[in-house]
Amino acid sequence: MTGKARTRHAEVAGAGLGGLAAGVALAQRGWTVRIHERSPELRMFGAGIWLWENGLRSLAALGVERQATKRARQIETFVVRDHNGNAMMRREFGAMDRMVLPPRADLYDALIARAGELGVDIRTSSPVAAADPSGRLDGEDGASYQADLVVAADGAFSRVRESLLLARRIEYLDEGYTRLLIPRRDEDPPTEITEYWNGSRRLLYDPCTDDLNYICLCCHVDDDAGRRVPIDKASWLASFPRLGGVIERMDEVGRWDRAMGVTCRAWSRGRVALIGDSAHAQPPNLGQGANLTFQNAVSLAVYLDSGDVPAALQRWERQERPLTNHVQRWTDLYGRAASAWPDRLASRRSQVLGLATRLPWIDRQLNKAARHVPLGAA
Repeated sequence: MTGKARTRHAEVAGAGLGGLAAGVALAQRGWTVRIHERSPELRMFGAGIWLWENGLRSLAALGVERQATKRARQIETFVVRDHNGNAMMRREFGAMDRMVLPPRADLYDALIARAGELGVDIRTSSPVAAADPSGRLDGEDGASYQADLVVAADGAFSRVRESLLLARRIEYLDEGYTRLLIPRRDEDPPTEITEYWNGSRRLLYDPCTDDLNYICLCCHVDDDAGRRVPIDKASWLASFPRLGGVIERMDEVGRWDRAMGVTCRAWSRGRVALIGDSAHAQPPNLGQGANLTFQNAVSLAVYLDSGDVPAALQRWERQERPLTNHVQRWTDLYGRAASAWPDRLASRRSQVLGLATRLPWIDRQLNKAARHVPLGAA
């Protein structure tokens, strides 16, 4: 006589995008899931978010793509321009190679709603302290939760990861970002992302919704005026005089965040897996951090169908990590090209990058993740 298979249970540390994506992916495949969030309420910080084709396929597999992107602009072109306004790089998007830019809060709300539909238990004011390879998650209040799987989605400073000594390198990088939303005007480009470079500063313009544009300001950590909040409009206008109409609308306070990089010795130990920034925090130069998180969450749940959790986690890392490592290398190279050139060589930078980005090999490296079809996605 064959009995009914036991329902497997997962405890997840962190109710950010990664924790919710992992929780939804597991719940869809029959797991019971409890997510622990240290904050007293579920709230998403940030402005817009780049969703490439690999991320959109992953969100479709999670059942949230349509809801998350219902207000988002469909992007047709991405252009990088130098200090003279000349295009150094251009990328086109199409029906099977998409880019959309919803507000980050829309995506977060869609994942929360989907988790609720699937019966995922989200506990706020529930900070975690550590985990054990046996599958035990320990809370700060002394409570312990036993599970078949523990997922650490508690960010770049993950306490779960550190309790298992899985980090190899945690880096503070030499640049940072202020991200905010501004009101949209009729004359604003409706379907083209433009990244403007001048010296070590970058201003990224992104069409977001019918009412909003997403703006990202990038500068070196030593650029006191560049990282000032509220934004020093006069300073940024001096760097980008053609963008006065955009800069004058930057009235939202925003938040300056220093870029970080996280590299791990391993993505799992025993029955504990790392997801998102706890495993692979990276600067947002290629806009792939969240997209990789979503595809890794979807594939994680697929690998776990095999039943042997520790062995499945090792196979998952062997198959999925090389692409994430590749993106971490190339997002670092992109940042160096943007910020590490002396001002006196700005023209040379434009020439070199203009030629390099036309090479098919460079295009393949920069877009390797975007054109990847994630395991578990259509």
